[in-house]
Amino acid sequence: MTSLLPGGSRGTSHPKRSSSEPMDGSDGTSPNPGQPNVRAWPRSASRSATGHPLFVAGPQVGYFFPQFFLEADLHGGGFDVRGVIFPGVPFVVIGRGADFAWSATSSLADNIDLFAETLCGGDERHYLSLGECKAMTVFNAGTLKAAGVPDENVSFLETVHGPVQGYATVGGKKVALTLQRSTRGRELLSTRAFWELNTSKVSSAESFLKTMNGVEFSFNWFYADDRDIALFSSGRLPKRAAGTDPALPTVGTGGYEWRGFLKAAEHAQGINPPGGVILNWNNKPAAGVGSADSNFSYGPVQRVDLFTPLVAEKQKHTLASVTSVMNKTATQDLRVLRSWPTIKAVLEGSTPPSARAADVAGLLDIWRSKGGSRLDRDLDGKVDDPGAAAMDAAWPKLADAVLGTVLGPLTDRLAKLMDRSDDAGPGGSAYLSGWYGYVDKDLRSLLKRPVKGPYKTKFCGVGDLAVCRAALWAALDAAAAELVAAQGAAPSAWRADATKERIRFTSGILADTMRWTNRPTFQQVMSFSGHRPR
Repeated sequence: MTSLLPGGSRGTSHPKRSSSEPMDGSDGTSPNPGQPNVRAWPRSASRSATGHPLFVAGPQVGYFFPQFFLEADLHGGGFDVRGVIFPGVPFVVIGRGADFAWSATSSLADNIDLFAETLCGGDERHYLSLGECKAMTVFNAGTLKAAGVPDENVSFLETVHGPVQGYATVGGKKVALTLQRSTRGRELLSTRAFWELNTSKVSSAESFLKTMNGVEFSFNWFYADDRDIALFSSGRLPKRAAGTDPALPTVGTGGYEWRGFLKAAEHAQGINPPGGVILNWNNKPAAGVGSADSNFSYGPVQRVDLFTPLVAEKQKHTLASVTSVMNKTATQDLRVLRSWPTIKAVLEGSTPPSARAADVAGLLDIWRSKGGSRLDRDLDGKVDDPGAAAMDAAWPKLADAVLGTVLGPLTDRLAKLMDRSDDAGPGGSAYLSGWYGYVDKDLRSLLKRPVKGPYKTKFCGVGDLAVCRAALWAALDAAAAELVAAQGAAPSAWRADATKERIRFTSGILADTMRWTNRPTFQQVMSFSGHRPR
């Protein structure tokens, strides 16, 4: 029997757009299931004023009441550790031992694939595997009970690859879409690494790398002691068969199964890098590292870029100066600091269509020169600088001006996959994903500046500088018109709503809110001056 799944790559399936049907009762596993955002910046002894590494790092896990992470101090029975635990895990997952500390960021690595199963047997419950028509199995997860409503049984169909997520059409034939996750059923295997951390089995940067290779979940792990800093990007990451595309469903008939998993030496890792600094805020851990199918944001603009100029200001840092970097970037707007300079460069030499469009550009210039902070210092419910209001109104229009001419009706479809911006809001974390890199790379190509991996398609103005400039100015003019209609003609009076941005605690039990900040919810600030014998 042969596969019913034609495609451009032999092992890749191309489902018809809009043909996907969700599978009721599936396990709902997501390619990027709510992993914490984290920031970390270990600094080696070579960049430290004290001669010992500096460690400022912490998970950005959101704001909960009661809190999701709980601080614990465990001593006795071999345990000697302090840090955070979360419900269901009996170990400190991020913290410090007697003479070392560690933290993590979500790596967004790709350990999940969709497989397109060729249906057989005349129904939707049989599929072709290694030449045999097999019956799907049923996984019964139990019964949901609640007062006043009928009991509900939760079950789903499975194939050799995993739960059936739904159905789609490929080449006119209906297929089942199943999800294979490399860590399914293996979750407890990662706990040994935390036992080694909690019981001080880790005694050096080298032993830290070896230990963290035992974590099968996709995280970047950071380490510091009195001498070394280190990074290891963990995960049980599959090696895919030739002829497949990890961003598209793989033919599930058996010829394109995973070919094993990355070995320890194949993971992104390092000890004491030449520059003396490890910076990470959920950006790619190393060149050539892939990402989850749901991550569309890797590119030339990442929020970690906010750290770089501040770190470069000093050759030698202290714990206080490193912490100040975190404090400053926690309120900065990535769009005005990283995206606006490239947009402005495209506009240089052209004439604004109106005074109000020029006003918006001027506000953005001034705000950027002052650091691009979204602070509400006087707590009047408004962001202090009018540049924030200008950017909030302008960015969606600028993003569409760059991409929309070519994408047309697909522009909003892209926004459903990844929004134009994930800026300041009640969840705290911001600027993890957005169109910042798309805009920057296309406009730099238009300016004939150096670009790594330029797009084959020219977007803004379809490659015509004059047309692109006109579209960008029109976006700024439209943003100005919107602000004038809402807040009056005086640009100096425009304000973004700081109350809307205030952080709200998940669960809704706590009515109190706090000012928006884009920073860790559990942070370690430490440096070690001694170590047990190595």
